[in-house]
Parts: sequence; structure tokens; C-alpha cells
Amino acid sequence: MDHDIVYLGSTVLAILVIASVIGAVMARRVTTDKARATVENLNARTRSWWVMAAVFGTTLVLGSLFTTVLFGCLSFLAMREFITLNRTERADHEVLFWAFFVITPLHYFLVGIRWYGLFTIFIPVYAFAFIPFRRVLSGETRNFLASTAKIQWALLVCVYAVSHMPMILALPIKGYEGQNAKLLFFFVLTVQLSDVLQYVWGKTCGRRPVAPNVSPSKTWEGTVGGIGTTVLVSSCLWWATPFTPLQAGMMALLICAAGFFGGLVMSAIKRDLGAKDWGDTIAGHGGFMDRIDSLCFAAPLFFHLCGFYFGTGLDPRPPEWVLHWLGK
Repeated sequence: MDHDIVYLGSTVLAILVIASVIGAVMARRVTTDKARATVENLNARTRSWWVMAAVFGTTLVLGSLFTTVLFGCLSFLAMREFITLNRTERADHEVLFWAFFVITPLHYFLVGIRWYGLFTIFIPVYAFAFIPFRRVLSGETRNFLASTAKIQWALLVCVYAVSHMPMILALPIKGYEGQNAKLLFFFVLTVQLSDVLQYVWGKTCGRRPVAPNVSPSKTWEGTVGGIGTTVLVSSCLWWATPFTPLQAGMMALLICAAGFFGGLVMSAIKRDLGAKDWGDTIAGHGGFMDRIDSLCFAAPLFFHLCGFYFGTGLDPRPPEWVLHWLGK
């Protein structure tokens, strides 16, 4: 095992231990109901983070296949929450079957075999066109555009965007061969740490909301404090990436900003639907979509920035065994 992965894992472990100790101390000292509710929520989030960190770390150590399967399952569960909350029509059921049980597995199969060329266009081109083609065959025109757009959005956000994370493992970076697991770790840690620190800063000194009608809990103080602290931490982790300290900080700033606005976009959708959370599966966090909404919008940006500025070029052609099977 790469020693850097051990160091990164130890860093996360130390953060979780410190958070657990602080949460236990605060739980004994708070006296007001409001403060008690805040601490209980913080401790619930910390307990959930123990489980999520253990699952992610284990699959990362086991290899790219397990990591791809993990994100495939996350996409499936997140899309289920997205579709459930959006209330599609009966005429959409057959289209949804294709989205969940054909398109999603096929897309992650492309991730697994590292067919970058088809991976890039499979959902935004072919699936995007297939969804309305299949929907029109039902003969139902009521809410046609709305239903079609919901399913297209679900595939683009929950599947296509999320799948860029395991695809990071396939990025060819000169002088960094075989170390891409650390790059994925850096990305996930940066975006998730930003979310946590924005929450902490917002609860401790947040005053002015960024978008009160969209997400009242997001404040300017929490956003600036959380992103600023995360950029400093991520800059210190440059040794685990192909970046210099300055480049690591710039990357962290860009993906934290993308994650922040991505979270706002998904909050706007929830408010439009009259919901607070996408689900209640993860204690203290809501649903799976609540936990990965920032990652969805930051992952494609990080993947393509790394590929453009640091990569040596992904081969768009299919693997050799596919060419042999096709007789080429």
C-alpha cells in the first residue's frame, strides 16, 4: 500500500477522533435547547462520517473495481431519491426502467473498462436522445417535457457527474502513474471538508445568508471561512498530488466554489419541490443526494482540469479486447 494513502487516512482518522471528542464534551456542557439540538446534529453527522469514511477508504484500498462499484451504487441510490422527490408520471415507468437498469449499469461498465471516448458522450448524447424517444412511444403527452427533463437531469447529475470520480483513477498523469487513488482521495476530502467547515463556521459565526430564499443556513461568513480553511488544508496536502502547493490551493478553491454553487442549485430544486432533504437515510445529513450534491458539480470540473493541465491524454478508443471482439 502507498504510504501516502496511509498518511491521508490517518489524517482523516485524527480529524474524526478530534470531532468525536469535541462533540462529546459539548454535549455535556450545552444548556439551551437550541444549542443541544445543534450539538446533537453535529454528533449525528460525525457518527455518519465514521461509517462513510470507512466505506470509502476500504473500497479505495481494495482497488478501482470496488471503487467503481461503490460510486455506481451511490449513483443508483441518489437517482432514486431524485426521481422519488420529483414525482414522475405513470407513463415514465418504462423509461425509468431503462434509466436505472440499463443506462446506469452500461455507463459504469464503460467506466470500469476505461473506454473514455464513449464514457464522455454516452449519457449526454445517446441517453439524452433516447429518453424522449422512448417516452414518446407511450403515447402520453401530458407533462411530456417536464417528465423527460427530470429523467435527463437525474442521469446527468446523479450518474454522469458522479461517475467522473472513479474515472479519476484512469487519468494518465506523467510521473504520477499508479497513484491516482491519492488524487481521488484529495478531491473527495477537499469537497467534503469544505462542506463540513462551512457548516461549522456558519453555526459559530454565520450572520448574513448568501441566498436566504434558497438555503437560509448558508452564510457569507460560513462560506468564506469554510472554503478559506479548506484551501489552506488542501494546500498542505500537495505532496499527495501531482500539484505544487499553489496549484493544490487553486484546485481546492475552484472545486470548493463549484461544490458550493452545486449545493445551492440542488437546494433550489428541493425548495421548489417543498422538501428540506432528499431523504433520511444518513443520520444528520439527510439522503445520499444531500451528501454528494457538492461532489456532483465539482467532479467533472476537477477531472477535466486535471486531464487538461496535468494529463498526457486519455485514449478515446475502446480497449484492445473490444476492438478484437468487433473484428478490428
